[in-house]
Amino acid sequence: MQSCSKLEKLPSSIGQLNALQGLELWGCSNLKELPSSIGQLTTLQTFDLSGCSNLKELPPSIGQWITLQTFDLSRCSTLKELPPSISQLITFQTFNLSRCSNLKELPPSIGQLNALQNLHLRGCSELEKLPSSIGQLDALQGLDFCECLNLERLPSSIGQ
Repeated sequence: MQSCSKLEKLPSSIGQLNALQGLELWGCSNLKELPSSIGQLTTLQTFDLSGCSNLKELPPSIGQWITLQTFDLSRCSTLKELPPSISQLITFQTFNLSRCSNLKELPPSIGQLNALQNLHLRGCSELEKLPSSIGQLDALQGLDFCECLNLERLPSSIGQ
C-alpha cells in the first residue's frame, strides 16, 4: 500500500494477517495512527512507514514483533517519541529514523537491542541527547547522526 496519500488509518483487523512478513506503507502521508492490533503481526520482518508525515505515535504493542529485522520510520516528521516496548525487538537489525524532525529523544531501553547493526538518525533536528545505553549496542556497525542540530554531546559510553 505504497503512496496511499489519503489513507488515514488501518483497520484493526490487520492483526489477523498471521503470516505477513513485510508491510510497506511508505508515502502514506495522512496516516495518523496504527491500531494496537498491529502488534499481533508477530511474523513481520520488515515494516516501512517512511514518509508517513502525520504519524504521531506508535502503539506499545509493537514490542510483540519478535521477528522484526528492519523498521523504517524516516521522514515521520510529527513523531515525537518511541514507546519503551521497542526494547523487546530482539532480532532488530536496522532502524531508520532519519528526518524524524520532532523526535526529541530515544528511550533508554534502546541499549537492549542487542542485534541492532544500523541506526540512522540523520536530520533528527530536535534530538537533544542519546541515551547512555546506546554504548551497550555491541552489534552496532553504523550510527548516523549527521544534521542533528540540537545534539550537544555523545554519551561517554560510546566506544567503550
